[in-house]
Amino acid sequence: MKSKKASYQPPSEPPATLLSPRNPQDLHWEMQEVQLAIARRAYELFETRGCEHGHDWEDWFRAESELLRPVSISISESGDRISVRVNVLGFDENELRVSVEPRRIMILGKRETRVTESEGGKVEYIDWYPDQILQFIDLPSPVIPETAVIELQAGLLKFELPKAAGHKVETAVAAA
Repeated sequence: MKSKKASYQPPSEPPATLLSPRNPQDLHWEMQEVQLAIARRAYELFETRGCEHGHDWEDWFRAESELLRPVSISISESGDRISVRVNVLGFDENELRVSVEPRRIMILGKRETRVTESEGGKVEYIDWYPDQILQFIDLPSPVIPETAVIELQAGLLKFELPKAAGHKVETAVAAA
């Protein structure tokens, strides 16, 4: 009998989920709750230090690091579009709110705290990372928000943004 060789097949990618952008003004209102929580925490840090002035930025950045999950961002630009990739690993589509404006992307993520318990009631897993994302991304060129395509796939938020007319990147062609 001949043996069959097993061939390696990489695992298939999970399907992408399309996200609908929100109205920028509505998302601004939702973001205010997170911004106020950061301001409260920064003020607590100020008070803990005995109300010593001169450390306001330090307090603000520390409050952000305690309350917000850091995200990595990649932006690429071609002739007629801008592609943006944002790592939002651990967030589901129902936990993310996005908005696209001509010069900016806004992302708000609020995740439920997840705890796994075994049969005996012992806690198996707690995610200690902050459970919120608040991110503003300035774009290098104006885009057309109405035609943006936004997908979430395997923890990666993908934006495909057509550029507004008159803002295409020109590639130099050498004259013969």
